Amino acid sequence: MTRLEELISQAENIVIVGHTNPDGDCIGACLAVYNYIREQYAAKKVTVRLEPVPAKFAYLSGCDRICSVPSGRSRADLCICLDSADKERLGKFAVCLEKAAYSICIDHHVTNPGYARENIIAPHASSACEVLYECLDESRISKKTAECLYTGIIHDSGVFKYNSTTARTMEIAGKLMEKGIDFGAIIDDSFYRKTYRQSQIMGRALLESITFLDGKCVFSVIRRKDMEMYGVDKSDLDGIVEQLRLIDGVECAIFLYEVGNLTYKVSLRSKYIVDVSKVAAFFGGGGHVRAAGCTMTGDFHDVINNLSAHIEKLLDGNPEDEENPHD
Repeated sequence: MTRLEELISQAENIVIVGHTNPDGDCIGACLAVYNYIREQYAAKKVTVRLEPVPAKFAYLSGCDRICSVPSGRSRADLCICLDSADKERLGKFAVCLEKAAYSICIDHHVTNPGYARENIIAPHASSACEVLYECLDESRISKKTAECLYTGIIHDSGVFKYNSTTARTMEIAGKLMEKGIDFGAIIDDSFYRKTYRQSQIMGRALLESITFLDGKCVFSVIRRKDMEMYGVDKSDLDGIVEQLRLIDGVECAIFLYEVGNLTYKVSLRSKYIVDVSKVAAFFGGGGHVRAAGCTMTGDFHDVINNLSAHIEKLLDGNPEDEENPHD
C-alpha cells in the first residue's frame, strides 16, 4: 500500500483540491483520485472542489460532481492537493487545506516549497498525473481513472512532445491505454479541438503578435474588450501561447490576457535555452523550466519590458543580477 492509500484508508471525510483556473492536468489528477477512492474505498466521503472546468472535459467521470464553492464549517480528515505549486494557487479553496486535520500534496512543479503536511513532488515528471500514477495501485486503476490520468499527462506533456516527457511517461501512457481508453478521442476532443470562437481569438492573438530580441521572442496580448467582443472567457485562450512558441526562430513566447484594471495573467513558454520558471518566480509566479506563468500589474508595455529584461539575460547565458525578492 502506497503512502497516499495509507492516508486515504485512515480518513473518513476527504476533500480534493487543485489550483485556480484548472487545466487538463489539474482536472485529470483531481478526478483520478476521486474515481479511485469511490471505486476502492466506497464507504469514504470524498469531494472535489475546483473552479468551474471547461466543457471539453465533461467526458471525465465525476466531472459533474465537482463542487465550485469552498467547504463550509465541516473539517475534512484529509485534504489532497494536486498540481498546485503553492498554497496561494489554491485560491479560495486554500481554506480546505487550512481546516483539514491532515494533508498531502502531489505535484511536479520545481517551485513547490512543500506546503502540505506531507509532500510528494517530482519536478522531472511530465505532469501531476504521472506522479499520481506512481502513488496508486496500478492493478486497481479502472478505465475511468485511466481516462483521467491519461488526460492530465497529454495536456501537460503537449501530447508527449515537451522535454519533460521521458521513457517512464510513455510507459505509463501505455499502461493506461491497456485499460481500454479511447486515447485518440481524448487527444482530439480535449487537446486539439476548438470552437469557432476559440479559433477566432487565437487568430486575433497570432495576427497581432510582435517579435522582439532579434526575433528570438514573441508576445501577444488579449484585452478584456477583445474577449467581450468575441464572446470568450479565459478557458477559451488555451493553446495560444503554445502556438506562439511554434513560430520559426522563436525561443521564448509570452502571452498576456487582461484579468483586471492594469492586471495581466502571463503565460511563458520556451524551447531550449530560457528557464522561464526563473522569470516567473521573480514576479511571484512559478512553473516549469519550459512552461511557467505569473500575474503582473501595469501597462502591458511595461509588463513586456520587465519580462524582456530578464529573458534577455537568460538568452545571453547571464545569471540574474538582482536577488529574487520571492526566494
